[in-house]
Amino acid sequence: MYDIAIAGGGVIGSSIAYHLTRSGRAGRVAVIEPDPTYEFASTPRSAGGIRRLFSLPENIQMSAFSLDFYLDFERLTAVNGDTTKLDFRRQGYLFLYPPEKLAVVEKNYAAQRQLSCPVHLLDRAGIARLFPSLGLNDIAAGVHSPEDGWMDPYSAVRGFRRKALAQGADYIKDRVVGVEVSGKRANAFRLAQGERIEAKVFINAAGAWAGEICQTIGMKLPIEPLRRLAFYFEIQQALEKLPLVKDLSGLFFRPEGVGYITGVPNMSEPAGINFDVDYDYFDNVVWPLLARRAPAFEALKVKRGWAGMYDQNRFDGNLLIGPWEGQVDNFHVAVGFSGHGLQQAPAVGLALSELVLDGRFSTIDLSRLRYRRVMDGTPVREEGIS
Repeated sequence: MYDIAIAGGGVIGSSIAYHLTRSGRAGRVAVIEPDPTYEFASTPRSAGGIRRLFSLPENIQMSAFSLDFYLDFERLTAVNGDTTKLDFRRQGYLFLYPPEKLAVVEKNYAAQRQLSCPVHLLDRAGIARLFPSLGLNDIAAGVHSPEDGWMDPYSAVRGFRRKALAQGADYIKDRVVGVEVSGKRANAFRLAQGERIEAKVFINAAGAWAGEICQTIGMKLPIEPLRRLAFYFEIQQALEKLPLVKDLSGLFFRPEGVGYITGVPNMSEPAGINFDVDYDYFDNVVWPLLARRAPAFEALKVKRGWAGMYDQNRFDGNLLIGPWEGQVDNFHVAVGFSGHGLQQAPAVGLALSELVLDGRFSTIDLSRLRYRRVMDGTPVREEGIS
């Protein structure tokens, strides 16, 4: 019998396990994860970015907390003096905006500055001075956060998992396929290999696979697995030191080794688990956007591509956290990150541990992001942020 059982041992589930076991008050914690190698987990296939460029104060605060956490990751997750290195590169983010979005840019910038984010609002000339390789004919402004950056996402998952294990969490190699419920209480996770995991509190942190679990108890979860393609390419021309660049087409690119990583999420792609790599999508969609945004990218060579999965929240694109209130009160979710899981994982792990152990959020108030808003039909959306 466990006190808390977590479905999913990726970066979210392992962060939750880390914070619960670190508290010393959680009792026995089980994490059910089918793939301890994380070959097909979402986070290791991500771009590894973390930034404070959001419009919602909750998202800004979560990223600010997580940034500080990751900067101290080696110490916080050390096991017997053995540390996990994230290869954190604070090379910045740059979001680019067309003229018609200036009012939104200024509003978001004000919100970010109000929360003490070190960000800079730039006009087209200011962007060109810093990053002369960028194509800016359609751009009127940009927001630059020079202290944000990216890391090795696989190391983040492994670091959280290893420390949670050292603090007493049990990791079980299996997949949650159902939830046993009696009245308004969950009693057990049913596993693919036939076993049951009984607990007092249950947490669904299964990412792109979370919807399958909720379906077994009739819980409406507006989460779909959405394939996200990424590509690594190289060019012969040497450019200035670039940040991670994003625009409202969905395009992003950032330096990686001697080349660059890029992608453009296809939000209209059919939902489903799909790890096939579509190089025609690069040729027809990604490459034209790259060439427009940086003329030097017209002459590039793709070296490899890969696919990962978003747990895309079709309701409003933001985290869903907390219990299924009034229905199954001891069954919680931490899902729907829509590509922001790595950068919110430390904050969400702490927030959910506070909610489970104390019945409230203490460090960051995530009340507006509770699952309850799906039941109430009150979405909370980002504005002007892709």
